[in-house]
Amino acid sequence: MKVSKLFVSLVTLFCSVSQALDLDIDSLESLQNATALVAYGLMDYYTGLQYGEAVGMFASPNYWWQAGGAWGSILDYWFYMQNDTYNDMLKQALLAQTGDNYDYMPLNQTTTEGNDDQAFWGFAVMAAAERNFTNPTDEEPQWLYLAQAVFNTMSARWDEDSCGGGLRWQIFTWNSGYDYKNSVSNAALFHLAARLARYTGNDTYTEWAEKVYDWMQDIDLLIDEEPNQYYVYDGASIDENCSDIVKYQWTYNQGLMLGGSAYLYNYTESEVWHERTKNFLNSSGVFFNNSVMYEAACQGGNYCNNDQRSFKAYFSRFLGLTAQLVPETRDNILTLLKASALGAAEACSGGTDGHTCGLNWFYGGWDGKYGLGEQMAALEVMQNVRCLDRPAPYTANTGGSSIGNPAAGTEQSPTNLAPLTITKGDQAGAGIITAVIGITIIGSVVWLII
Repeated sequence: MKVSKLFVSLVTLFCSVSQALDLDIDSLESLQNATALVAYGLMDYYTGLQYGEAVGMFASPNYWWQAGGAWGSILDYWFYMQNDTYNDMLKQALLAQTGDNYDYMPLNQTTTEGNDDQAFWGFAVMAAAERNFTNPTDEEPQWLYLAQAVFNTMSARWDEDSCGGGLRWQIFTWNSGYDYKNSVSNAALFHLAARLARYTGNDTYTEWAEKVYDWMQDIDLLIDEEPNQYYVYDGASIDENCSDIVKYQWTYNQGLMLGGSAYLYNYTESEVWHERTKNFLNSSGVFFNNSVMYEAACQGGNYCNNDQRSFKAYFSRFLGLTAQLVPETRDNILTLLKASALGAAEACSGGTDGHTCGLNWFYGGWDGKYGLGEQMAALEVMQNVRCLDRPAPYTANTGGSSIGNPAAGTEQSPTNLAPLTITKGDQAGAGIITAVIGITIIGSVVWLII
């Protein structure tokens, strides 16, 4: 479908919709019409086609990691709604931001990039492999290769010198948060390992997933004190050996652990991962108000920041994947997704276009909030209603055509050795590169001053 054709269809829809999305949750046509409007609103924040702007990036104040998340939502839009309007831009963006070593460490981001930032681009290309999105040319890096490169570079940063293991939030020493080990970075490594294990059949990824899970549990980032209830806390500072846990709970952390456990159960058929999947889902009730999703840690007090306003998008995505992979979760998840999608449709009734999406989905209308995060979240929760109408993620043995390399991201980078193997030399090499980059930046500043 061409953009011009989309414009014509949107004009027709504008004339037929007054001040809210008219959504029949059980009608594919209604879902396609509603999500077309929301996706159009999401892409209205895209600046990558403008003169002088970076391909793949969205308007300020949206960060690079949110761009990775947004392209993951657009990929889901193509897959669930069977609409290829944005596929050319999607493919261009995913390849434009890979960086010189094809590991999503591009030079325009590496001085500020965190482990969690890199991971969200990894999720997008992992989904591209699992959904059989159009493969790049033979001269370009493949989707699976890119996901493996993200995993390899992240796992090489595993830090046992503080708190007995885990990833730091930030990659470089000069960034605020370098002394913090947070759940999203570690849950992201766990989640990506689980997906790679299932896709490739390589049990080394399973071992890594178990390692991350056990570490998070050991330092109490994961709590299972109540029967059938598993909670994920935000993180801990290394200053006190990760003993003082910050107990905020966020939807995307819960979703990463839920979805990763579902992938591992589907792949291993282990009852351990089966129970964990069900327990993470059981405890997700903290993020629902009368079955409608909300960001409990900030939404009630009306102080969700720009990042946090996108979290429900990823939670919706991981709920859909869990339903595809673990049959007995389906009724519960579909009930939650459908109620939330209807609430989101009511919230998408603002702005001059009449379908700008808000943050609060049980407000009964638009709450005055708007942005890329709100559009992403509304889009994901609506399109994931179709999770059982489309195929589950493919593997290399069930139709996945993307080609990878277990050593991806390590061939040209001195900061990593063989995949899944970490040595003191790797850590020292990373420290040297950090120092060199720091000296380069200082030198550049001095040169400019002179």
